[in-house]
Amino acid sequence: MINLIIDIGNTRTKVALFNNGELILSFPTFDFTETDINVLKEEHREIEAAIVSTTKKYPGELIDLLKKNFEFVLFLDHETPLPIENCYETPETLGKDRLAAAIGANKLFPKQNVLVIDAGTAVTYDLVNDQDQYLGGFITPGLTMRFKALNQFTSQLPLLEPGTPKTFFNKNTTDAIIGGVQLGLEGELIRMIDHFSVNKSELKLILTGGDVNYFGKLLKNHNFVCPEITQLGLNTILEFNYTRSYNRQSKC
Repeated sequence: MINLIIDIGNTRTKVALFNNGELILSFPTFDFTETDINVLKEEHREIEAAIVSTTKKYPGELIDLLKKNFEFVLFLDHETPLPIENCYETPETLGKDRLAAAIGANKLFPKQNVLVIDAGTAVTYDLVNDQDQYLGGFITPGLTMRFKALNQFTSQLPLLEPGTPKTFFNKNTTDAIIGGVQLGLEGELIRMIDHFSVNKSELKLILTGGDVNYFGKLLKNHNFVCPEITQLGLNTILEFNYTRSYNRQSKC
């Protein structure tokens, strides 16, 4: 059985295929269209089920296309049944990417304490405990957002990009900003990991997100890098609900 994963973000859509739980294809696109569906169906005729997660309103045309082309289609929302317990107090406000990444982490390390750090536009820290419970976490500004904030909320500081922090005492503005932003975020990461480690013993650490390569090098002895953890979580949610649906039908 092959599953289609469609993760619609603010600027682009990530598409993936899983075959019996194994990732076999993953690619980004700006618009997922009927042409894409037809190509995938032609190349992978075994696709039976699909899941859609989006930060926007579900596109009506896409809903109709998926229902027309696939046997089982799931549109993720805060009421979707999950394979782990969601202890978040306001599930309707929880980002689907955070939840999916946490479920993906639990899939990789069931019955273990796992911290997922997603270093993207924002940096999110999300914990799943050894009781298979999602406990929430923290949200802070990401690397690029911090550079932009210094530029947009001041009158003279330039907009810079990540670089290599230089000396302990930075004697020009460019080096001062690069060092302050990047070493500051590095310090935050270490402090957050210590915070979760104190409260949860034998903590597994998973890194993902657009800046994963940068921070993965900093924490290379303490982490498991998994860029596709969100897609894995979405596939896990899809399989869980597909099985529940099949079991209900079998009892009828």
